[in-house]
Amino acid sequence: MDFLSFLWENIAHLFQGDGWKMVVMWLIGGTLIYLAIKKEMEPTLLLPMGFGAILVNIPFADAITEHGAITTLYNAGIANELFPLLLFIGIGAMIDFGPLLSNPKLMIFGAAAQFGIFFTLCLASMFFDINDAASIAIIGAADGPTAISVSQKLNSQYTGAIMVAAYSYMALVPIIQPPIIKMLTTKKERMIRMPYEAKEVSKLTRILFPIVITLIAGLVAPSAVSLVGFLMFGNLIRECGVLDSLSETAQKVLANLITIFLGISIASQMTAEKFLNLQTLLILGLGLFAFIFDTAGGVLFAKLINLFSKKKINPMIGAAGISAFPMSGRIVHKMGLKEDPQNFLLMHSIGVNVSGQIASVIAGGLILNFFLK
Repeated sequence: MDFLSFLWENIAHLFQGDGWKMVVMWLIGGTLIYLAIKKEMEPTLLLPMGFGAILVNIPFADAITEHGAITTLYNAGIANELFPLLLFIGIGAMIDFGPLLSNPKLMIFGAAAQFGIFFTLCLASMFFDINDAASIAIIGAADGPTAISVSQKLNSQYTGAIMVAAYSYMALVPIIQPPIIKMLTTKKERMIRMPYEAKEVSKLTRILFPIVITLIAGLVAPSAVSLVGFLMFGNLIRECGVLDSLSETAQKVLANLITIFLGISIASQMTAEKFLNLQTLLILGLGLFAFIFDTAGGVLFAKLINLFSKKKINPMIGAAGISAFPMSGRIVHKMGLKEDPQNFLLMHSIGVNVSGQIASVIAGGLILNFFLK
């Protein structure tokens, strides 16, 4: 077959049967790339995912054959949960638990913001088997590594769609959360000032915290020990004070490298055949539902506390209880500044955000405890 004949066969393939679906996936991939570059929405995630979506939907492409490069990456890093765990080391090294340790009560907001997970579990169970429903519900945590781990361990047949939804909604936090927060709060509530009272957190406390959390999580949710342990190990590297070079490597080189591999590996599940179907669209809808209710749960819980508290809390910080660190915390801070240029909520919102990181992993572990056989 000469070159022109081969080229014509590839082009003709796009106009036969379901070939048009590949073109749709090119448009979806292009949209993700646009959001990454033009809107700067989590480019480290969306750009690899967008380019990968185009790559795996080229007719007769070798990238996702049995021994293709992307298939090999998927089997080596996602099928065995290696990439999510390694990424958690990097995330742990980035997190400063200081604001949370200086104000431990912020932890309750991280727990409240997991409400949507369990509410969505009940809803999803109407359409899917219970293990698939549990895997879909965890999308609401806005924690990609946890979503991957839970869906893999529960042997969900929709792992690909769940991964895509989890990481897409993480990247779309700046679009999804602000309207929900505004709908649930008044301008007066959004203008509530919360002066930050800095408290010195000892080095010993910072070192013991990741160790103690790992032990507690291990006792409460043994199925989440790997996730919590790798996250806390990364934080211990940061806080121990004798591994600065390793901490910097984990935060930058390791996290960035794994994110690239993770993004393009996820794209292996974005073939037109797997992605453009009713089940995938339903999963995306349920994931968005979980995400919205997690955000709403945090905000409404803060409003409930204000009914009984003399010292008012800006209810927007409750929305930062989802696991999208540090995006959600920054969004709440920016919204506070927009309402009042002197309203600095960053330390409070980041404290809630890191508590949400811990809470989402524990929530994933609890789901595994309930449904893992």
